[in-house]
Amino acid sequence: MRRLFLALSLLAGLNVAPPVAPAFAQAPPHAWLFGAWTGGMFSAPANVPAEACFGQPTVIFTRDVVMRAQLGSQDYVQRAITSAQTQPGLTEFRFQPAPKPIGAGMLGLPGAPSLTGFGCSSPDWLPVKRISSDVIEFPGCAEFPFPLRRCPGR
Repeated sequence: MRRLFLALSLLAGLNVAPPVAPAFAQAPPHAWLFGAWTGGMFSAPANVPAEACFGQPTVIFTRDVVMRAQLGSQDYVQRAITSAQTQPGLTEFRFQPAPKPIGAGMLGLPGAPSLTGFGCSSPDWLPVKRISSDVIEFPGCAEFPFPLRRCPGR
């Protein structure tokens, strides 16, 4: 029946083709970073076991979001990516604007600064320098003075 329908539609001049799986969309420029990374805030060992690395990754890169661990907290800060540009050896992220601190702090002092950045010149910008396929660093970002290592496969 399906063949008959296709034959009749071709004879009638209709361009009806059977559904075809869509081609994979082109990967974003930062696809090489996808996954979990450890270190950055501390020096990561060269041969960190997969279980230890995936148990507490420092930074996680996805297509749309970069997540970072915070010292003293179990929560990850999530930053939505607005753009990612790659040059040889460097990828620069721009994020949606960081939320402003709400309200005043204790005793009427200004509220605590938002902990949404990476210690770079702007909380809405992150440069990622590629050292090797498994080692990166965030140049000029004070909160990540050490290189990060990709979590190894299991």
